[in-house]
Amino acid sequence: MSSVSLAYAILIISTSISAVSANLTLLLLFVSHLKLRTDTWGLTLNLSLCDMIFGINVIAVAIYGSLGGGTLSNNGIACKIMGFMLVLLQLASLNSLVWATIDKFTEICFPLRYTQIFTKRRIWIILIFLWIYAIVVATLPFMGFGDYIFNKDVYVCLPSLNSTTMAYSVMLLSGGVITPISVIGILYIAIIHIARNQAKRGTFFCNDQHCYYVPIRSYFRNTLILIVSAFYLLVCWIPSVTIGFYEIFHTHKVPSIAQMASTWLIVLTSGINPWINSLAQRKYRSALGESWQKLRRSFQNMCFSSESNQNEGQSSIQAPQCLPGQNITSSIQT
Repeated sequence: MSSVSLAYAILIISTSISAVSANLTLLLLFVSHLKLRTDTWGLTLNLSLCDMIFGINVIAVAIYGSLGGGTLSNNGIACKIMGFMLVLLQLASLNSLVWATIDKFTEICFPLRYTQIFTKRRIWIILIFLWIYAIVVATLPFMGFGDYIFNKDVYVCLPSLNSTTMAYSVMLLSGGVITPISVIGILYIAIIHIARNQAKRGTFFCNDQHCYYVPIRSYFRNTLILIVSAFYLLVCWIPSVTIGFYEIFHTHKVPSIAQMASTWLIVLTSGINPWINSLAQRKYRSALGESWQKLRRSFQNMCFSSESNQNEGQSSIQAPQCLPGQNITSSIQT
């Protein structure tokens, strides 16, 4: 194995581990904080599960292909299943992100009708159709419309994007990647425009007790998060889409270093998604801070209890015993 391949293997495995850890943290927050389970929390949960399982699959294949030195046969069932899982999870992840963005857009643009538009029942219907769409697209190579092959350069089973599978390849890249990212970008631009106009007018936020003025910097901070959300998707997906279209319409293969970089950027999105789309929000940050304080107090209590047990053991060992003279004195007094 060359030094470049070894560096790529270490990078892809470490990035996948970070993605699994970040999404697992978000899932633990959902388990420990019931206030995070809103009517639309199923979209965020679905996104986090897809990214976590995707990271686990990449770790398994990367370790087997790079560090283990093994390869998956293109005609083998293991490569087919692995490629199917990667396409399925990425399609489900991108479309979950699309609907999560639509949820944000509706909450900002239609605040009075938001609870009527997005209900629990409609969220479940969205998730069902989302998974049906992802399963159908990922199953098409099994029906002869495409193929899954093992890429030795990136140690991952991927869809075969070439001239022989042009129809499926163009459909996958256009409908599965470009369309969701375009919808997300358009919605983010609309949200930023609305936030900018709202910041110029000024806003008062009211609760049951009083109203207070929302400063303009809060809008700018939220706008910055939206810009970063749209920017990182473009940066992470444009290289893969460009390479895919190049291989479809040209017979030449791109350099392996370019394939490594594009694949790593796709894996990187699974680790960035929970931080940008969920953990950057105030309610998730406060929940994360509360969980950290609880964990810290539990560790302190464990350390204190262990120290107290040690001190009790030492005091019982070092307790003063009766000397011979004391025994005689006590016997005379009796």
